[in-house]
Amino acid sequence: MHNLNKVAKVIIIILSLSCMLLTYLYISSLINLQRTDVIVAEQKVNEQVLNFSKLFFDKVLQGSKEVSFDDRLLLENGVRSLNDREIFDSWTKFTNSRNQGEIQGNFYNLFQLLLEKIKP
Repeated sequence: MHNLNKVAKVIIIILSLSCMLLTYLYISSLINLQRTDVIVAEQKVNEQVLNFSKLFFDKVLQGSKEVSFDDRLLLENGVRSLNDREIFDSWTKFTNSRNQGEIQGNFYNLFQLLLEKIKP
């Protein structure tokens, strides 16, 4: 009977330690999952900004003619899909530019902002 109590105590200690270990592993997994979610969200933003930057570069900078209505609509929808107020405001300034000097300055500001939004 006395040996049975010792065996029961050892089993209880082993089970308690196992529960503590599993709890620790579970919590550390949750923390890693949260970090991963943040990284994935940042990568999605990076991808969206890069896609818009490429579209902007292809349609505006490399275009040999005036930007068509369809391309302007595509660019407008692209900038709105970023859901970034700062980029949208910079885009609005660029599209509302009146002369060549304003266009160049606002283009530089927009492109610099797009590059800054990309996180390594």
